[in-house]
Amino acid sequence: MTTRGARAAGRGVLGDLFDPQCPTRQLLDRIGTKWTSMAVKTLADAAPDEVRFAELRRRMPGVSQKMLSVTLRSLTRDGLVSRRVEPTVPPRVFYRLTGLGLSLEAVLAGLRTWAEEHMAEIDRANEVNDHEADEG
Repeated sequence: MTTRGARAAGRGVLGDLFDPQCPTRQLLDRIGTKWTSMAVKTLADAAPDEVRFAELRRRMPGVSQKMLSVTLRSLTRDGLVSRRVEPTVPPRVFYRLTGLGLSLEAVLAGLRTWAEEHMAEIDRANEVNDHEADEG
């Protein structure tokens, strides 16, 4: 059975992360960005309520309108976020995490915790390496 066929049948498939065509690698590329992590966290904080696009942008300092739009489109396509449009002028667009998106937030929360717990070590390693590079 092909990887795509196994996925369609609902079975997990172990891929080769070193292969650019690996579906797992492609998914990790999409969910591993800082904007994805921030969008998921922001929507999780609001759950189960919806958040309007403009409010999401306000809650995510530094994200451009285009980058947020691209991120939300990807999350929606992957089934992690649901999108609802009110047919007003201008249209009001709302987002919320799906159950699948909430399950991703649990994993990302663990990664954030790890980063916070190890940030001092990472900073020290950076300082040592920067110092060695300057002397080098």
